[in-house]
This record gives sequence, structure tokens and C-alpha cells, in this order.
Amino acid sequence: MDGETLYSIGDLARRTGLTVKTIRFYSDRGIVAPTDRNPAGYRLYNLAAVARLDLVQTLRDLGLDLSTIRKVLDRELSLPEVAAAHADALAVQIRTLRLRRAVLTAVAERGSSPEEMDLMHKLAKLSEEERRRLIGDFLGATFGGVPNAPAFAAIGRSMTPELPDDPRAEQVAAWVELAELSQDSDFRAHLRRMAEEESAEQARGGAGGPGRDLVATARVHVAPALAAGVAPTAPEADRIVAELSAHYAHVVGAPDDAGLRRRLLARLESANDPRRERYLRLLAVINDWPAPESLTPVLDWTLQALRARTPR
Repeated sequence: MDGETLYSIGDLARRTGLTVKTIRFYSDRGIVAPTDRNPAGYRLYNLAAVARLDLVQTLRDLGLDLSTIRKVLDRELSLPEVAAAHADALAVQIRTLRLRRAVLTAVAERGSSPEEMDLMHKLAKLSEEERRRLIGDFLGATFGGVPNAPAFAAIGRSMTPELPDDPRAEQVAAWVELAELSQDSDFRAHLRRMAEEESAEQARGGAGGPGRDLVATARVHVAPALAAGVAPTAPEADRIVAELSAHYAHVVGAPDDAGLRRRLLARLESANDPRRERYLRLLAVINDWPAPESLTPVLDWTLQALRARTPR
């Protein structure tokens, strides 16, 4: 054909590194059609066929199916459009594989049972929208409809986990535990009571955030006593209890008496629920935040000191 060099299937196999069987398969499917045939009827191909085969192999290596490849080669589909769509699909596959790896690593480290592994896999492969819906349902049940919506909306945002696209094994394990905890009806009811009590106290006293102020105030006053080894029943603790009680009386606008101390005791007992601290620790792992300081020693000390000075 006008002096153009033609190649047999064997020649193409040597030039491209493909097998004769593969080239024949592509030729039979019309993906790389022969340029001519020799007198014996064997197929012959020109240099354009070599380039076409190279492109086919590249696209196959990238995971495109033969139907799509043929449309690209025949200009029925734009290569950039196909590449963009395929890149998006690969991104989903990569994320899925990363999650599977993280789940398997977490299972190996935790020594999970088959049932736990199944639950972990189901929770880990939830889409971002499904995870947000699950946590949104939890936060809605906890804070939804409570007066002083802006303050509680901010708390809700601070309690929202954001599992990264490439999570570490410990982040997957933390997400699974947090998701399970968020579905605990007793924990939900406990947080709901705390939110309603805090909102009611704000309404009565006209102050913002008594629950958070209480814990922060307790920490300021009690931490030095803890560091100094002061026992909650020691006389030195009288002053600390008096200061906390006076602060709470001011916040809620009520007399500083035995009844108020019993209310204060109940509020701090609620704040000292270990599930709340566990949720915050898991949240920090998932969101890659610094681990929160444990307030359990401070609250335990404060509760013991209050009980020792509060009549039943």
C-alpha cells in the first residue's frame, strides 16, 4: 500500500509486548482492525495500528472496559470526559479499599468477634451523608427543640465527628464505638435531661451556660487541692465547697442553702457520666483533635466533698 510498512500479528506482538491471542481478540472485536491481508489471508497492520494498540493497552491498564475504549477510539466519547468519570470512580474505589484496610487492621488489633467485625464494616462503609444523618438523628434527639437553640446548636457542631477519607485503623474503631454510643437510648435520654436542666436554669437565672461554668469553676478551684493532696473530707475543702455553692446560687438566682447544694450535687453527677467523656475522647480521635483533659478526678473529688457537706 504505497510502500507503507505492514506488520503481521506476530510482528505486532513483538513490538507491543502483547500476546498474539490478545491482538487477535482486539482485532476480532474491531478495536484494532487490520489494514490489509497478505495473499495467504493473514492480517496485516500499519504503524497506526501499533499506536492504537498502545493506547488500548494504556486504557485497559487504567481499568476502562472494552466497550468504552472502542467509543473513545471511534471518537464517540471524549477521552477527557471518560478520564474524569473514571477518575471519580477510582476515587470511590480507593476510599472503599482504605476503609476495608482500616476495618481489618482494627479487627486484628481489637480481636473482634465475627459479629463485631460485621457491625464495624457496616458502620465504616456508610457514606458521608449516611454518617451525618446518623449523628444528626442523635444530636436532634439530644438537643432538638431545647430553648436557647443557638447555644445548643454550637454544642451540636462541636460534637459532630468527621471521619476522613483515608482513616487510620484507630479512627475507624473510634467511629464505630461512637456510632454505637450515639444509638444508646439511655445515653441519649441522659444528655437530653442535662440539656433541658441547663436550659431551664438559664431561663430562671438569666445566665449563660451554667453547666459548663460549673465544671470549669470546679476545675479551677479543685485542681490545686488535688495537686496538693487535699482530701475531699478535709477541713481545707470547706472553702472550696462554699465557693462552688455560692457560684451556683448566683448562676441560678436561688438562695445558697441545703436544697441548692442538692441541686448542685445532681447537676455535677450528671456531668460526671463516663459515657459523656468517652464520647468526647472518641470524637477527638476521629477528628484528629488533641485528647481532651479528663475531668473525672476533679468531679469525683467535688462530688465527695459536696456529699460530705450536704444533708440528705
